[in-house]
Amino acid sequence: MLSDSEAIAMIAVKDLDAAARFYEGTLGLTRLSTEGEEAITYRSGSSRLNVYRSQYAATNKATSALWNVGGDIDAVAAGLKAKGVTFEHYDMPDMTLEGDIYRNDDFKVAWFKDPDGNILSIVSG
Repeated sequence: MLSDSEAIAMIAVKDLDAAARFYEGTLGLTRLSTEGEEAITYRSGSSRLNVYRSQYAATNKATSALWNVGGDIDAVAAGLKAKGVTFEHYDMPDMTLEGDIYRNDDFKVAWFKDPDGNILSIVSG
């Protein structure tokens, strides 16, 4: 039923201005539209991501959005770190942590948070 429809990530934030600085300035996403003080829609590759104000911001304890950056994961992680992103380290028994990137054979992943504490990640594999 939905297989031909585009899915859009929805990320709740408390401070839309701080979120805009992070998603635009740090992550480099392109703003498509703004709905007053309530929401911003970004383009990320061929998909969209909506950041919206909510009293429930950062209550999700799981990954909210991820970007498949392919073989560029090491360079992307280094670029994010250079912009002040702090990567999260979790107990991942089947993976090896090298710097800020977890590896399991050809699969690589790194997690970080936005200013509201939403968990985001970059992956390759």
